[in-house]
Amino acid sequence: MSKVIYFMKILITGAKGQLGQELVRLSLVFPNGEIVGFDRKKLDVTNLEECYTVIHSYKPNAIIHCAAYTKVDQAESEANLAFRINAEGTRNVALAAEQIGAKIIYISTDYVFDGKASSPYREDDLPNPLSVYGKSKLVGEQFVRSLCSYYFIVRTSWIFGRYGHNFVKTMLKLEKERDVIKVVDDQVGSPTYALDLARFLLKLVRTEHYGIWHASNTGSCSWYEFARAVFEEKRLNVRVEPCTSADFQRLAPRPAYSVLAHEAIRYYGLEPFRPWREALRDFLRDNEY
Repeated sequence: MSKVIYFMKILITGAKGQLGQELVRLSLVFPNGEIVGFDRKKLDVTNLEECYTVIHSYKPNAIIHCAAYTKVDQAESEANLAFRINAEGTRNVALAAEQIGAKIIYISTDYVFDGKASSPYREDDLPNPLSVYGKSKLVGEQFVRSLCSYYFIVRTSWIFGRYGHNFVKTMLKLEKERDVIKVVDDQVGSPTYALDLARFLLKLVRTEHYGIWHASNTGSCSWYEFARAVFEEKRLNVRVEPCTSADFQRLAPRPAYSVLAHEAIRYYGLEPFRPWREALRDFLRDNEY
């Protein structure tokens, strides 16, 4: 059944989050359509009746489901809340989307993988999350796959951007507070610029290429290398020292290697993401921190 739509109404959940705000901002330049953002006050995804009411009243052609519990370490002690938002909340949005025949894009994460790979994870590789956060996001994926006819599951990684809290902002804050900054060098992934991801999602949602997608800026680095790049691009003389994950104990285990392969992007001929360092450079140039 065709879902080609020329004028598209898109509903964004989690519209006050890092990615949600970028998507809403792009509504100013979104051709042949409109984008409406709903934050937690306007749409509590954990409330099934509210999901039905809000989504049915707006009748979007597509939903980009950004609302999520993202406190990776805190999730270890708040598992019920993480699953309530990431799993049950996603189920609620999926049920409401399916009821009106809307497409859904579910934003997932590289943390659904265990990090034992030595080459980038493909979309069809078997997930095996290590953390409560990763497990809750994977259950969200499973709800979308089982309940929706028209879905895109988009896994991404290491998001940074102008909104919310992220690694780049944390490093620039620490630079003002510490003489030495220690950053783990044994976790490798791909930084992703929220603006680049938002632009990609608005192109993807107009297609019928349903299924699982991996979407991140190209290239990879460790967190230590990422930190070094931030200070180099800002021309800041900062002493950054590498350390191991064992040296920097966190409540939630992280995958040691979570680089994502972009097989779906290549297969369907969509424009690949630019290198992460180029995206970082533009972000730092266009925003004052």
